[in-house]
Amino acid sequence: MDRKFAIKDALAENRVFLSRIVTAFILIILLIAGLIVRLAYLQIVGHEHYATLSKDNRIKIAPLPPTRGIIYDRRGRMLAQNVPTYSLELIPEQIKNLDETLGQLQQLLSIPDEKIEQFQKQRKRNKTFTTTPLLQNLSEEDVAKFAVVRPYFPGVDVYVRLVRHYPYGDLASHVVGYVGRINEQELKSLPAAEYRGTDFIGKVGVEKNYESQLHGTAGYEELETNAQARTVNTVATTEPVAGANIYLTLDIDLQKIAYDALGEYNGAAVAIDIKTGGVLVFASRPGFDPNPFVSGISGREYKALQDSSDQPLYNRALRGLYPPGSTIKPFLGLAGLEYGVTDFGHRLFCPGYYRLPNVEHKYRDWKKWGHGMVDMNEAITQSCDVYFYDLALALGIDKIHEFLDGFGFGKRTGIDLVGESDGLLPSKQWKRNNRNQAWFPGETLITGIGQGYMQVTPLQLARAVATLANRGRVVSPHLVEQIINANDTDSIELSPDQVIPLKPQNLDNIIQAMTNVVHGARGTAGKLDKAVGYRIAGKTGTAQVFTIKQEEKYNEDAIDFRMRDHALFIAFAPADDPKIAVAVIAEHGGHGGSVAAPMAGEIIDAYLNPKTDGQHEK
Repeated sequence: MDRKFAIKDALAENRVFLSRIVTAFILIILLIAGLIVRLAYLQIVGHEHYATLSKDNRIKIAPLPPTRGIIYDRRGRMLAQNVPTYSLELIPEQIKNLDETLGQLQQLLSIPDEKIEQFQKQRKRNKTFTTTPLLQNLSEEDVAKFAVVRPYFPGVDVYVRLVRHYPYGDLASHVVGYVGRINEQELKSLPAAEYRGTDFIGKVGVEKNYESQLHGTAGYEELETNAQARTVNTVATTEPVAGANIYLTLDIDLQKIAYDALGEYNGAAVAIDIKTGGVLVFASRPGFDPNPFVSGISGREYKALQDSSDQPLYNRALRGLYPPGSTIKPFLGLAGLEYGVTDFGHRLFCPGYYRLPNVEHKYRDWKKWGHGMVDMNEAITQSCDVYFYDLALALGIDKIHEFLDGFGFGKRTGIDLVGESDGLLPSKQWKRNNRNQAWFPGETLITGIGQGYMQVTPLQLARAVATLANRGRVVSPHLVEQIINANDTDSIELSPDQVIPLKPQNLDNIIQAMTNVVHGARGTAGKLDKAVGYRIAGKTGTAQVFTIKQEEKYNEDAIDFRMRDHALFIAFAPADDPKIAVAVIAEHGGHGGSVAAPMAGEIIDAYLNPKTDGQHEK
């Protein structure tokens, strides 16, 4: 068999080999060129961009929350402060069995289940290597208990933190308010840069209304981190700017006197400096302790506050709506004089009831047998309903609405607190718009004695009587007097004065009649006459809680306490040189002269005649 041998073509193989080498060389050159271009781009064109990214991977910004500003009363007493407290905090990464550790701590320190749940929610928002608080405001006994077993709890320690504290508790709770943990909804609306390291925000009161000033400006640290995002070095620090300190016009001594004077009655007392509009007293009883809200009030405690029939969370001074009762009569009398509908000496016979022409229904006077012949002075002094039924009918509801509107009835005062109620000053137009009904003459009559649809807040009453004492110059109530920042002091700018044009003689007559309410022989607040050494101008009021049928008799002793009339009193003093105006409402107190007037008297006397030198300004 012939064997065939393949003859190699060396020249062809060399050509193929050479072409492969050339191709490989060109490819290598292209790759090297591409690498050089890319390096040039990274080093020259993209240097700034990638240097920034590199720094961001290496440098982290850690927020430094500012210290919250302090709230003081007008004498410099702290109403809201920051106090150091012990906080039990955990670093989850350093704990082998978190659930077991939480169980042991709960048993050791009697931690409620709610706190464990709050911790779990907060932990999920934080890095595993950062601290998360489990229990705040630890007692010294709890700190001692934990100190004994501390070596057995790696990743758990006690820290000292600043926590908001309200030393006067329920006394100023409705004014100062409180702070609480920021919730998810609030977090969405807050500026992220300022609140990234902040856990608390003002919820109600001054704390809420002046949140931006009290909070301050956040600082930050530039931290150098490793690949695991752990801090290895602090590169730079920008210190936070503490929040502004706020001084209120409130006098905490007067506030306590007013709160205590209300005694067993729920209600409110408001006192205003007539010259400045500064609110001296803003008491709503009952109050509540705001301190549990700071660290997180338990569900059981909060439910008890919500379900209480006394409604301690309800700010009666700001939001409470009440019929003004007979406290409206001086204003109605002034309206009659200003519109020329009547004169101060006009006399009317009061038989104990009033009838509209051709109507059988009797509109009763509080005094069953009547007051006899009375003029305006006597009608205000003795609080004669029949006189003001007649005057209201002569004025008509539109004139009544127009005049009382100037004194601020039925609208917000604009005080620097959130949540103020409007009140209600009825008119024909209001009833048509809201009830789709016509206005009836009988409704005008009962409006004339502060009943019916009309509703006011204690703050509105105080502002109205302060404006009357100020002879028509409208008083603008406010609580904050000064805001002291790190570098300067801001005084609150008040709105320009508005003046109700009133005839001096008419004012003198009404003020004299109000003075007779307290110091006259038959005044309804005669109990105050001997209790003070100066003249007070005031007006008592009784506001019905329910309507009595035509032939029924009101028997206070026979009805449930919560169905009894409210007791009201408005006043200013001294009558000839007014400095302070007061409005008091004692719920279900019955008689303004015997219940509410003495309460107001205590506030006025404490302000004008302080028991200790320098305690109050005159």
